[in-house]
Amino acid sequence: MNILFLCTGNSCRSIIAEALFREIAPRGVNVQSAGSSPAGAVNPHALAVLEKAGVAAGGLYSKSWNDLQTLPDVVITLCADAAGESCPVYFGKFVRSHWGMPDPAKVTGDEETINAAFANTLEVLRTRVQALARLPFGELENNEQEFKKALDAIAAL
Repeated sequence: MNILFLCTGNSCRSIIAEALFREIAPRGVNVQSAGSSPAGAVNPHALAVLEKAGVAAGGLYSKSWNDLQTLPDVVITLCADAAGESCPVYFGKFVRSHWGMPDPAKVTGDEETINAAFANTLEVLRTRVQALARLPFGELENNEQEFKKALDAIAAL
């Protein structure tokens, strides 16, 4: 099973989600992240918040969905469409879910405010990713409707 966390820039939210899930992914479940218009670099605040949380960030980089090593079985978008952010549309046959959340890279203010936004993003994603890791993948992978329902429920966490 291959999971893709997808954002537009692949520099913050999707990178953080990938790093968090990599650490707890069940056996046989792989994760990657990508963007429709990758920023080209991981946001330094994203790397800092991962380091502060003790989450390994080695090998993370901003990449295009055109550069994926394997096709996804599950695509989870993280863009904040409610905030007017355009959410990338990835085509193919897979289970889709939307876990919209604000982009911490767009937060302005002093360093404390920006760091707090990234810390909040990490905590929200940690809660969701932990719930994702607890899903019964073996039971859900052959039931797209139930899988989507389970993934969509996680978005409310």
